[in-house]
Amino acid sequence: MGELKMEEMSLPVLFEQARKIHQAASELSVVQETVKKGCDLLRQCEDMIEKLGLFSSNETKDDISTTNLKYLLVPYYLGELMEKIAQEDRIQILMASQAKLKEFVSFCEEMDLVPEDEIAASAQSGGNSFADQRARKIARFKRQKAAESKLLEIKERKERRGRSTRASALSTPVESGDEDLLDDDGEEEREAWLATISLLLCKAFDLLEMLKKEEEMLSAIKEKQSQEGDIEISQLTLDERTKKAETWHRNAATRARYTKPAPPITCATFAQDVIEGRANVSQAHEHKHQPMIFGPTSLVAKNPTSERERMAAQVFQPHYRLPTMSIEEAGLKEMEIMNKWQERNMQLMEEANSSWYKDNRKSRPGEEDDDEDDDGAQEKARAWDDWKDDNPRGAGNKKLTPCG
Repeated sequence: MGELKMEEMSLPVLFEQARKIHQAASELSVVQETVKKGCDLLRQCEDMIEKLGLFSSNETKDDISTTNLKYLLVPYYLGELMEKIAQEDRIQILMASQAKLKEFVSFCEEMDLVPEDEIAASAQSGGNSFADQRARKIARFKRQKAAESKLLEIKERKERRGRSTRASALSTPVESGDEDLLDDDGEEEREAWLATISLLLCKAFDLLEMLKKEEEMLSAIKEKQSQEGDIEISQLTLDERTKKAETWHRNAATRARYTKPAPPITCATFAQDVIEGRANVSQAHEHKHQPMIFGPTSLVAKNPTSERERMAAQVFQPHYRLPTMSIEEAGLKEMEIMNKWQERNMQLMEEANSSWYKDNRKSRPGEEDDDEDDDGAQEKARAWDDWKDDNPRGAGNKKLTPCG
């Protein structure tokens, strides 16, 4: 048998297939045909819900049966799937997705499923401070975690009950009290769907804020493009610019024959003159090393007057630090240092060999006093040796010994 057409499917089958597509699209990337098929299934679900009249505006969540609670999620699934559709006009997709998400939130608000703080925040419409937004996001995050924990608890409870039921099905008959556990499936399913609605409400509010920001950014970009227009350089404009550049270079080459300057004295020439004795290191040399300047031709060799011109002149600058002097200038600096060092060594050698240095060394004041101090020290040492001869070691302790 072939697959049933969409019009021939029942509402539970349509919803289950659409939910599986939504779950697959949330976990991994799905092809566009599958996403569009899921949107078609959810639209068919909306039509069938409207025809069957499952929900009414004067009802609350307590008036809705457990089997119909899951159909409240159809607008949310549709809005989230529509956001994943790839289309050239992204703004239209964002607006349609936001409309479905707002429809889901408003319907849950009528069913008393939306918290009071979210209702108050939506009523203020943008007059919230950063502190209020932060507190609202924290409360939303706590509700989301509580709903996830509730769903996990219900899932574990079902798995434990299923394992115990399968284990005792063949050997133990149904005892009194087990019927209540079987009857609790309806309440458990209702809790699960209410927790799912609470969880998806939190995600819907976050997704609405994200889509709104994206729409504002795209609208601003589109408005700017419409104001400025798409400036395209035609081939005629390029040819005209090329012709102007060629004319300028041709005229510059013609003028260069009559305005050729005299060759400057370079650092290499000056260093050669110093080595061969035609110049001295101390002589002034006006040739300075100019680092290479990259950037637009209009700003090269020009003193920038504004921050914009300075930044433009630094375009395509090398990533390494440029040298501050040329090799010739560094050689001249080193030569100057060596000459000073040699002069200083020669001066020290002359001072060491001069008679003035030797005479001063002999006639330094205080040397006679040193000789006198030496004589006094010798006399004192001799007197101390004589005293030790007269008083041998331990002579004063003889009276303390028994035989002393």
